[in-house]
Amino acid sequence: MTRILFYLQDYSHDIWREAIKRVDPSVEFRSFPDWGSPDDGPAYAFVWEPEPGLLARYTNIKAIFSLGAGIDHLTRDPDLPKNVPIIRMGDDGLKEGMAEFVAMSVLMHHRGMPQLMAKQRNRDWGRYFASAAKDVRVGILGYGALGQVSAAALKPFGYDLAAWSRTQKPAEEGITLYHGAENLNEFLARTDILVGLLPSTKETAGLLDFDRLSLLPEGASVINAGRGSLIVLDDLMALLNSGYLRGATLDVFPEEPLPKDHALWGLDNVLITPHIAAITRPDTAAEYVLRNIEKLERDETAENVLDLTRGY
Repeated sequence: MTRILFYLQDYSHDIWREAIKRVDPSVEFRSFPDWGSPDDGPAYAFVWEPEPGLLARYTNIKAIFSLGAGIDHLTRDPDLPKNVPIIRMGDDGLKEGMAEFVAMSVLMHHRGMPQLMAKQRNRDWGRYFASAAKDVRVGILGYGALGQVSAAALKPFGYDLAAWSRTQKPAEEGITLYHGAENLNEFLARTDILVGLLPSTKETAGLLDFDRLSLLPEGASVINAGRGSLIVLDDLMALLNSGYLRGATLDVFPEEPLPKDHALWGLDNVLITPHIAAITRPDTAAEYVLRNIEKLERDETAENVLDLTRGY
């Protein structure tokens, strides 16, 4: 019998229990704090932001599933078990949600929606005429699973697409690929709308500071739907306030919720969303978790296993 130890604060667990049971009614689903004893037998943890030290206390945990794509909520635990595999969420629902959010955000900046929304608040009929999509250079910073589905969603519009990744990816029709630190500046310099989808690592923290953001062409826009640590917000605001950057859509922040007194709230050319770009859906997540538990039980490699040396 499969035993799942579930942890998610401030939300009902019923929908998650029901989704797991629909896929496999035999699963023993235990909601925190009713996890039982580490002596109860092998179990799999399915968690989001568990209290530090909790996972280490349950020595019967065979693998840890992150409820979301991010894993920094786990790696910041100093007592995180070192020899237990961690599986990042990669279900189809998460990918679909990100593709939708990125397509929506790119289209809004391409068509000048932040500027038009500001005009509406001022009852200003002033028009904005957008360039053809083929003349708009969209760059995806981070080309893992979420970056790839986002690029696929954008291709039908005809944008001039490029992507950057830490390591080289296979050549792909309809998109120019960059990789490695030595090519990052060139990638940024050719990007009119930048989409940030990088994970949170030591290398990506503060990567988009004043100097790197200034490499973007004047009038560029920035979208961040990856991790909040990617952008130095004070530097971004300086470039937005100066008019060098035209706008931004920000879904993630170094501190969440974004403080009510933060200056970003008052910028007309910034769209703020509350970390909802890609939400894990219980139905597709249940299928993903149980499929990977089956793989682990067969001594096969699970999907999206965290590599601690890379941080993702």
